[in-house]
Amino acid sequence: MKKSARLMWIIAILMILSSCSTVTPLGRAAKKGDIKKVEALLKKGADVNAVMMPGLSPLHEAVFNSAPVDIIRLMVDKGADVNKTSCGDGWASSCNCGTPLHIAACKGNVSIVKLLLEKGADVDSVDGGGYTPLSLAASGGQQAIVKLLIEKGAETDNAKGFLISKQENSASRIIELAEKATKKKAPIAPPAPPKQALSIVIQSDVDELPSIRMNQNSNAYAIVIGIEDYRQKLPKADFALQDARLVADYLVKTMGYPEENVVLLTNDKALQSDMNKYFERWLHNHVEPGATVFIYYSGHGAPDPKTGSAYLVPYDGDPSFIAETGYSLTRMYDALGKLPAKEIIVALDSCFSGAGGRSVIAKGARPLVMKLQNDTVLSANMTVLSASAGDQISSTYDEKGHGLFTYFMLKGIKNEEVVNPDGSIKMDDLFGYIKPQVERIARKQYNNEQTPQLMGGNNR
Repeated sequence: MKKSARLMWIIAILMILSSCSTVTPLGRAAKKGDIKKVEALLKKGADVNAVMMPGLSPLHEAVFNSAPVDIIRLMVDKGADVNKTSCGDGWASSCNCGTPLHIAACKGNVSIVKLLLEKGADVDSVDGGGYTPLSLAASGGQQAIVKLLIEKGAETDNAKGFLISKQENSASRIIELAEKATKKKAPIAPPAPPKQALSIVIQSDVDELPSIRMNQNSNAYAIVIGIEDYRQKLPKADFALQDARLVADYLVKTMGYPEENVVLLTNDKALQSDMNKYFERWLHNHVEPGATVFIYYSGHGAPDPKTGSAYLVPYDGDPSFIAETGYSLTRMYDALGKLPAKEIIVALDSCFSGAGGRSVIAKGARPLVMKLQNDTVLSANMTVLSASAGDQISSTYDEKGHGLFTYFMLKGIKNEEVVNPDGSIKMDDLFGYIKPQVERIARKQYNNEQTPQLMGGNNR
C-alpha cells in the first residue's frame, strides 16, 4: 500500500511539473515560425512576457527554436523583455537558460544575436550559473558571435572565469584571438557609425528641401524634439534624430521661422527639465499675440498604466516611473493653451499604448488602448496631428530613412498647396494628404494598421 501511494505521489508530481512547463500559445506559434498566428495572438492581447516554468517567456521559446528574425523583432517591438532571465540561480547553464541573448549566443544564431543587441540586450548579463553570453559562445566554439560580442563591449575577464570546463582551453583561446583581432583593426578601420548616422546615408525625396522659401515671420516659434537613444537603454526610436533635424531645417530654411526662434532638442539635450523649461517658460517669455507656434516630437511615448494618461518619454524618462519622469501630453497642452498665439500646431510622431513601435511601457504592464481623440481637450487655436490611433503603433519607413508619419508630413509640406504664403499650414489639406498615404504603406509593407489622427479646433 505504501509503495503504491508513493508511486501515485511521484506520478502526480511529474504531471504537475509537466503541465508547468507547457508552452504558451504565443510561444508555440513563435516556435513554429507562424508569424500570422503570432500577429493574431498579439492583436488579441496575448501577454508577450508571460512565463512558464522554469521562467521561459515566448521570446525565450522563439530564440531557442531559432524562429525567423521577423517574428523575434515583432515580439520585441510589442514589448517582449530582451533581458528577462529564464531558470534561476543555481541552474546549470544550458542553451535554454538565461536571457534570450544567452540562448542565441549558445545556439550560434548570429542574426538573432545582432537583433537582440540592437534592441538593447545586456551584453554582459549573467545567467543562473554565472555565465555571460560571451562565455557560452566561446565554450560552444561560436567564433563569429564571440567577435561580435567583444566588438559590442563584452567584458572578457569575467567570461574567461566562467568557461565550461571541457572546452576551457579552446574557448579561452577563441576569446584571446577575437580580442587581438578587434584591437588590431581598431586603429586602421573607421569607427562604426551610430545608427542615426546610417539613417542619414539613406536619401529620400524629402531630404531635399523645397525650392520655395516663405517670407521670414519674426513672430513664429518652434520646439522640435527628436530622441533616438535613451539613458534607460530603452529600444531605439529609429530615425527620430534625423527626423527632428530635418523638420528644423524645413522650418528655418523653407517656412520662414527665424533660426533663433527654433529650439532643437535631441537625445541627452531633451531631458524632462528641458521640456519643462521650453514648454512652460521659454515659449511664455517669447510668444506674442498673433504668433504661430509649431511643436514637433519624434521619440517614444508611454502610458501610465494606473491612470491611462499619455506621456512623452524624455531622454531621462523611465516607463516604470512615467508619472515622475515623463512629460504628460495634458501638461504640454495646458502650457501651450495659455499662449496668446494665433495658431498652434503639434505634430507627434510617436504612440502611447505601450504596444511597440515608438512607444514603451513599464515591465510587466499590458499595452493600453489610449483614447487620445476623445480624452483630449485643446484650446480653440490648437491643432494636433498624431501619427496613429490610440491602440496602434507608429512605424518607421526604413527605405526612406524616416518615421512613416514624418516622411509623408514633410512630403505634404513640399506640396505648395498646403502651405500659406506666411508659412502657416492648411491643416485639413495636409492631413488629407498624410492619412491615406500612411495607411497604405503601413498596410502594404508592414501588414500593420496605422491611422493618423487630427484633433483640435482651428484646422486651416
